[in-house]
Amino acid sequence: MSERRASLSVWESGFEWTPGRDVRHADAHVDGAPERTYAARSWTSPVVEVPFAATELIPSWNARTPAGTWLCIEGRVADDSGWTPWFVLAHWAEDDPEGDAPITRTTVDDQRFDAGRVSTDTWRAADGRAFDRWQVRVTALTAAGATEQPELSLVAGSASRFEIDPAEPTSPRSSGDAAAAYGTEIAVPAYSQRLHIDTFPQWNGGGQSWCSPTSMTMILEHWDRGPCPEEHAWVGHDTDPQVVHGVRRVFDHRYEGAGNWAFNTAYAGARGLRAYVTRLRDLTEAEAFVAAGVPLIVSVTFTEDELDGAGYETDGHLLTIVGFTADGDVISNDPNSHRTASNEQVRSVFRRDQFERVWLGDTGGLAYVVHPHDVALPPAPAEANWA
Repeated sequence: MSERRASLSVWESGFEWTPGRDVRHADAHVDGAPERTYAARSWTSPVVEVPFAATELIPSWNARTPAGTWLCIEGRVADDSGWTPWFVLAHWAEDDPEGDAPITRTTVDDQRFDAGRVSTDTWRAADGRAFDRWQVRVTALTAAGATEQPELSLVAGSASRFEIDPAEPTSPRSSGDAAAAYGTEIAVPAYSQRLHIDTFPQWNGGGQSWCSPTSMTMILEHWDRGPCPEEHAWVGHDTDPQVVHGVRRVFDHRYEGAGNWAFNTAYAGARGLRAYVTRLRDLTEAEAFVAAGVPLIVSVTFTEDELDGAGYETDGHLLTIVGFTADGDVISNDPNSHRTASNEQVRSVFRRDQFERVWLGDTGGLAYVVHPHDVALPPAPAEANWA
């Protein structure tokens, strides 16, 4: 049988920092970067007990990192055999490397243990393994001479277990209990990643791979939190330069891509929004967000014949859910825009059953929740996967 379980824990206050030993670090992604000494202080979450055998853990954080400061985000998980060592999920700073203490946003490769491994932005349990407890740790690092400290406003962790049995018949269409979402469409600006094909190739080869930051740009613009002209003047052209600004701010130099989930939500968090990664169980849960006026960014995987009207296939793509038709089909601003370099081609309508299947399949209902602090989310279910 298929199984879809997800839970989310969020901390937004009470970050009591513990001073640690100084850290010596040289940025491996900046040629000639000197080794510098950073004063360290850490916050460690309480132990979170998961009410099911979880196989994946995804962290999120919202923070500001003034010049000369950065964050190291770590996690660990446990089962009956005990705890894993702490593993690194990110070295993160909100701006580009600069000055004499450069820090590049990056994940860390080759972290494998008997219990599982780090896959870019996600802890994945080994085959036959699961975990029932987890923790995250955030270490704030400050170079000598820096005048400000990092500011942490949110830390979250999404634990999940999504197993789709390929022997099952076609996934049923979810019931659509959030009837208020039917016939509702949120007015979200439309941006096509394909307008940026082969531009700025140092970032993932250009716009053909910019689905996540292009989707995030749509949401930032919707909430009036996008970059101002002064911030993206360096782009040097007038073709949606705010998209390029977003790519630069989320690029993961180890992964060599702009699709790091937590880096994208951290970008929104640094711009004053409340943002995290979670997993939803079906489109009924997504409807609750749309009914509350909150669009979502979600991850899908499909072949060309699995999603009518898309016009392409993908082994991993981010797009938005901005509404539902009167019949419950999904209205999406899809940055791949039917492979056409046009913002007018971004809005798409997808069959509900097909969309639900390609979203809940390989990507397990993954979603970015992004909203202003004064915009309330819908009530969470008993096994809370949002907060």
